[in-house]
Amino acid sequence: MKHSVLIIDDEEKLRQLLSRIITLEGFEVLQARDARSGLKQLEKTAADVVLCDVKLPDANGVDLVKEIRARAPQTEVILLTAYGNIPDGVQAIKSGAFDYITKGDDNNRIIPLLNRAIEKVILCKRVQQLEQQLGNKYSFDSIMGHSEAIQEAIGLGKKVAPTDATVLITGETGTGKEVFAKAIHEASDRRNKSFVAINCAAFSRELLEGELFGHKAGSFTGAVRDQTGLLEEAHNGTLFLDEIGEMAADLQAKLLRVLESGEFIKIGETKPTKISVRLLAATNRNLLKEIGAGQFREDLYYRISTFKITLPALRERKKDIKELAVFYLRLFAQKTNRKDLRISTEALRVLENYNWPGNIRELKNSIERSVILMQGDELHAEDLSLEIRQYGDQEAGLAENPLSLAFMEKNHIRRTLQLTKGNKAEAARILEIGVATLYRKIDEYKL
Repeated sequence: MKHSVLIIDDEEKLRQLLSRIITLEGFEVLQARDARSGLKQLEKTAADVVLCDVKLPDANGVDLVKEIRARAPQTEVILLTAYGNIPDGVQAIKSGAFDYITKGDDNNRIIPLLNRAIEKVILCKRVQQLEQQLGNKYSFDSIMGHSEAIQEAIGLGKKVAPTDATVLITGETGTGKEVFAKAIHEASDRRNKSFVAINCAAFSRELLEGELFGHKAGSFTGAVRDQTGLLEEAHNGTLFLDEIGEMAADLQAKLLRVLESGEFIKIGETKPTKISVRLLAATNRNLLKEIGAGQFREDLYYRISTFKITLPALRERKKDIKELAVFYLRLFAQKTNRKDLRISTEALRVLENYNWPGNIRELKNSIERSVILMQGDELHAEDLSLEIRQYGDQEAGLAENPLSLAFMEKNHIRRTLQLTKGNKAEAARILEIGVATLYRKIDEYKL
């Protein structure tokens, strides 16, 4: 793809000369004689780089930089000046110009300068694309499921996201609490600031304090340098505390003070640090029971549960299992360079009958395991773990004994059909049985 350069200069001979030089280097060149026509040209065709004269008939090029950047933020501007005017150059850079060059004297600099400007444009576009992809990945639209239970939770999340209210997300392990927290952040006014997450259960009391609040060098043995805490890193953004029910009582008190005052004191310091942080917290525990047992502060609970959202367990939204299973099947098919993988009706029945104590995380891991083990293009019930198969069949009243002759015969016939890609005559020949017998077995085993 050719990159485009717009030349804005009232000297026609210079425009033609620059156009010839730049075109020979493979760029597409656009031309304009003044600021007005240059801006109109930009509205029609977005240019990657603008080469603009400082002295135009209808504008000052230095002042024009701001307008160009406002209309086309990803376009870089290089100014052309008749004289090497240092004040103009300084002002140009301050206004957002990529660089400036002197007409005639710096012709040998034009192409290297254009290439550097193009590199910056490509990088900026790539960053914007990645940010957009990241935003889409963690938006509410990325949360799968159309069951009433998950749609109710999404509806609550969308309502609270634009506010600065503290949110407590509850639900069993594996229900997607961190994904939900990221969706709230992405739908908030803080989306362009940091989303900082920490699992409170993953650290000892001392380490968690240091991670959250930071410390000064020399404040304790081993503190050889200053450390910025996660609270400070999340300034103007969002802090997500996963498994907040695991936090020690004295740290709960310190966190409460931060929420109430908007400031904290680092370990080893005496002066407070002010912050603006939105707190999202999550737990798989019943915090009201923890309060009754003296394990969680009641005042902190009511401070963090200003708005409470409970994510449903997967067994409470079974109509979403097919959508989730197909999504993860495609995901792991891509990762293993396999195409057009399908999931059988029987396998879906087993998945929908299973209780999923590990919820979405367990389903994801189960599909990944099955993709590794499956031999054909279709995921069958026997590709699932024995635990899932037995539970699913028990719930459906179709329990199979994996050591029985019927179970082994059924799986052998299925594997043979996969090998012959559904060719029943060829499968019957390999199995050394009649085609009629094979059809009867297929019907009997619901293959």
